[in-house]
Amino acid sequence: MPYFDPSETGEPFARIASRLSADVTAAETRLRALSERYAAEPRNGGKWSPKEILGHLVDSASNNHQRFVRAQLAPSLRVPGLRVPGYEQERWVSVQRYQDQAWSDLVALWSAYNRHLAHVIAAIPEERRHVSCEIGGDAPVTLEYVVLDYVGHIQHHLRQIFP
Repeated sequence: MPYFDPSETGEPFARIASRLSADVTAAETRLRALSERYAAEPRNGGKWSPKEILGHLVDSASNNHQRFVRAQLAPSLRVPGLRVPGYEQERWVSVQRYQDQAWSDLVALWSAYNRHLAHVIAAIPEERRHVSCEIGGDAPVTLEYVVLDYVGHIQHHLRQIFP
């Protein structure tokens, strides 16, 4: 399910990147202010802790980094051999044991990775906006859609972390 209004905006990639960068800077300050104890506490109903949520966002950064780059190197991400896999979020979070990692390390990793992704997004040529991306078994979407969905995904999960 997308994390933003799926209609494409035509917003320049540089502006999307600037928005992402500002969101990361604001969130980083707030994330660093959270205690290790708070970060390790699972959300209501046995859901992920803030550590696991932020770890999931690191995974999302990693997966989307591949998509942003690969979509610029081929006519589409549907070319044989270039279809990018989906993401098994529960298994990835479990295997990487984010719950056992220091909160300050997770915040630093997430922040640095997203500053880099803002740089990558800003450099996407506008003519690549409508490159078709097929991810896992989902219907094809445009690179613009993937970028906007990524930014919305971050905002969605940050709202789960902050009290």
